[in-house]
Amino acid sequence: MSDKILTWKDIIYFAVNGNPTPDSRVEKTSKEWAAILTSEQFRITREKGTERPNSGALCSVYDAGKYKCVCCGTPLFDSTIKFSSGTGWPSFTQPIKENAIQYEKDTTFGMVRVEVMCNTCDAHLGHVFPDGPEPSGLRYCINSASMILDTE
Repeated sequence: MSDKILTWKDIIYFAVNGNPTPDSRVEKTSKEWAAILTSEQFRITREKGTERPNSGALCSVYDAGKYKCVCCGTPLFDSTIKFSSGTGWPSFTQPIKENAIQYEKDTTFGMVRVEVMCNTCDAHLGHVFPDGPEPSGLRYCINSASMILDTE
């Protein structure tokens, strides 16, 4: 994990001024993504969908490991920073690396939120909010279908 703890101020900075450069990029057409993802994974990651609360397979899983992007396999979150937020989605306090996640202002549904995506392949993951536990105060609210848990 990164030594620097990201804060809400950092998230807003990235959303307004641009995201950190990813280690690599993976780009595919919609047809190529559809060929390797389930219909639910495609709906969430490529069409910015959302799971129903408490419906995701990873909501109540707390096994040790790394949560990776279901599309490209990029490590996103470590199990040591997962917490039970009571919201119905897997929640984390920090990304595994500062440049693993990209941030974008989201004004859909009459709300102002910050969308989080995989910085390697642009997969929609969920949103980040400033109501998480210390020390970061962040809550990354992530769809289970956008991640796989690698327990090795």
